[in-house]
Amino acid sequence: MIRAFGWNEFLFIVTAMQWTLALSGIAFVTGSIGGLLITLARVAANPYLRYPALAFIRLFQGTPLLMQLFLVYFGMTTFGLRVDPWTAAAIGLALHASAYLGDIWRGCIEAVPEGQSEASWALGLNYADKMRIVILPQAARIAVAPTVGFLVQLIKGTSLASIIGFVELVRAGQIMSNATFQPFVVYSVVGACFFIICWPLSLLAQRLEKHFSQSTAR
Repeated sequence: MIRAFGWNEFLFIVTAMQWTLALSGIAFVTGSIGGLLITLARVAANPYLRYPALAFIRLFQGTPLLMQLFLVYFGMTTFGLRVDPWTAAAIGLALHASAYLGDIWRGCIEAVPEGQSEASWALGLNYADKMRIVILPQAARIAVAPTVGFLVQLIKGTSLASIIGFVELVRAGQIMSNATFQPFVVYSVVGACFFIICWPLSLLAQRLEKHFSQSTAR
């Protein structure tokens, strides 16, 4: 039975925002932990750490996010591990975020002037202390703006989780579109919800980028 798009349909879509936000938050937090490990492996002197980390990054940067979600969801089932769409989407997006954040933060570490490393060696700091006290604090300052920018991309990327059956904003829109046959209205609401989430973060990324650019120029 076809029904009109009303308050209940609108509320169903808006309620789905919580699942988009929850999935984005979990993927970003776990992806940040993985990204930090990938970053440290990428800048390590040991090639047995550096090259596997590079291969991991190239694998996830060179394949579509949609395919990665499919592989996690159906691949784990193939190996006898039955997972629900929520878990599969969280794992797939976390791996995706680890690869991208690992590469972003690697670039930020390498952007720290070489003289800082030389000065830390001159002070007698070992590798761990050099990274913890000298390099990472400066790299973190550079990384804030691109990290927030990637978070915006990650939030929009959660829409692909609808393909494996996870009910987030886009999937909720599909359900309401099928029920009301008013796709223009439904997807306008879905788009507005994404805009409300992503626009403030985009503005924040731009402001941070401008702020740190001015700080570096001084």
